[in-house]
Amino acid sequence: MQQIDMNSDEFQAELEKTWTFVEKVNRQFGLVQNPNEEVNEGVAMGLARNRLIYGKRFCPCFMVEGETKEEQKAANNRICPCKPALEKEIPEDGLCHCGIFCTPEYAAAQAQHNEIEEIVHTHSKGLTKEQAEMLLKEEQLDGDELEALIEARKLKMIDFTLIDVREFMEFQMGHIVGTDALVPTSQFYAKIEEHNDKKQTPVIVYCHTGSRSFQVQHAMKSLGFEHICNLRPGIIAYPGETARG
Repeated sequence: MQQIDMNSDEFQAELEKTWTFVEKVNRQFGLVQNPNEEVNEGVAMGLARNRLIYGKRFCPCFMVEGETKEEQKAANNRICPCKPALEKEIPEDGLCHCGIFCTPEYAAAQAQHNEIEEIVHTHSKGLTKEQAEMLLKEEQLDGDELEALIEARKLKMIDFTLIDVREFMEFQMGHIVGTDALVPTSQFYAKIEEHNDKKQTPVIVYCHTGSRSFQVQHAMKSLGFEHICNLRPGIIAYPGETARG
């Protein structure tokens, strides 16, 4: 799989074209961007990356199936702006699966919600060993829960493996402190074999918004991993410590 240097002139030029493409889609369909700029940045980078690798802006929140262009076309991979988003997701949910394209009404309501959350949200970690063990049995975790579990692991109350399933350039931009491994979705089946010894122990996976990691979660289950948790909001909603590089 081709590695993309996000600092290269080639990538930056394609990213600029992608933002122009996003603005065009918004004008054409009367949409606006997500009030969460991190969502927009992550999706735009994924679209630019896919354009450079595959020649098309495949949706970055889904695995691209097929090795050749013919196989990719036959697999009916989502190409942005995808038909399911325009015909179902945006009309019904107010935003597309990746979250970059929203109705004005959804964006306004979400911006208000984010403001309220920032004001009223309080966070208390301090889990007991029993609580941490019970939480590890959940299939979907939010950011506060993962932060609490990482603290519990530091205190040696529990143990688990934290895996980032984004691409290398995303990992470099910022990852959760305490991440044990990077298993890029684009190389999933090759890289996950390195972790076959963890099939009977708890594993937590995360990505940018929780979509790719949700797919990975189910793929890992099919491969025999027994205890898989997914950070459903993704790293964008993680309140704990992150690091670059």
